[in-house]
Amino acid sequence: MNIVALDCFTVNPGDLSWDEISQLGNLTIYNRSTPEEVVERAKDAEMILINKINVSRELIAQLPKLKYVGEMATGYNNIDLEACTERGITVCNIPAYSTDSVAQMVFALLLNVATKPNCYAEETRQGKWSEKQDFCYWNTPLMELSSKTLGIVGLGNIGYKVAEIAHAFGMDVNAFTSKNSSELPDNIRKTTLEGLLATSDVISLHCPLNASTDKMINKETLAMMHAGTILINTGRGGLIDEDAVADALESGQLKAYCADVMTQEPPTPNNRLMKEPHAYITPHIAWATFEARQRLMAIAIENIRKFIEGTPQNVVNKS
Repeated sequence: MNIVALDCFTVNPGDLSWDEISQLGNLTIYNRSTPEEVVERAKDAEMILINKINVSRELIAQLPKLKYVGEMATGYNNIDLEACTERGITVCNIPAYSTDSVAQMVFALLLNVATKPNCYAEETRQGKWSEKQDFCYWNTPLMELSSKTLGIVGLGNIGYKVAEIAHAFGMDVNAFTSKNSSELPDNIRKTTLEGLLATSDVISLHCPLNASTDKMINKETLAMMHAGTILINTGRGGLIDEDAVADALESGQLKAYCADVMTQEPPTPNNRLMKEPHAYITPHIAWATFEARQRLMAIAIENIRKFIEGTPQNVVNKS
């Protein structure tokens, strides 16, 4: 099998091994590939491994030997599944590898707003505490999470883990989910999106990006929230209307916007959210702990092995 990894530097910048995959076929690794380079590099490939490469119908038509697309991530909206299925190409993803890491980031972002440890550590380093007359100081009131309401939009593996951590902090949890109420534990209350937006102190987005969720957080839905809501997005940048969120930050409708994802990645320097003092944005790293990437590679190896054996797993375009 000719296996070509086209853009896997972010998954494995050199601290993990490709050896097990190379034992399964003739492996060629490219850290990054421009759209212009993809066809030439993958023209003889039977299997390609991708992270953000756009696998379009047009690209598929130019790769006559292709049998397998390995998405080195959970989301696969960069792949034309219909075109792959028509060609008999199997598409596999990597589910559930980053659940703990992403949930951890949700609360790192939330605590950064609630108690501002980074801000006060930096001010202490600058000598501001030393200048005070009292044994302690703060610029604005700090926030306790206990008894606050967390609204989770999308209750998959990550959403459940976020709920578990929230309960440990003493938070109440509401969820907007396609699951039936009978499927949920007693300490998670199913609600409508409108109800969740109106009653939550903190809202965390964990749903996939599709036609029904594109810009689901917009001027109208932001207006349904109570003033001072904290919005967290570790799902997909396109779930929000970035200009509407910037407006909500400036008006005080949102206390803070915490995000690990943007509509365009990397964002342009003139993106409004990059200039908002109450927007806390990290560079799409929630998934990328060493442990999560180890799990990702292990699942990718097993996906390839199972496909070669004729019993593919984690297939997302089952016919």
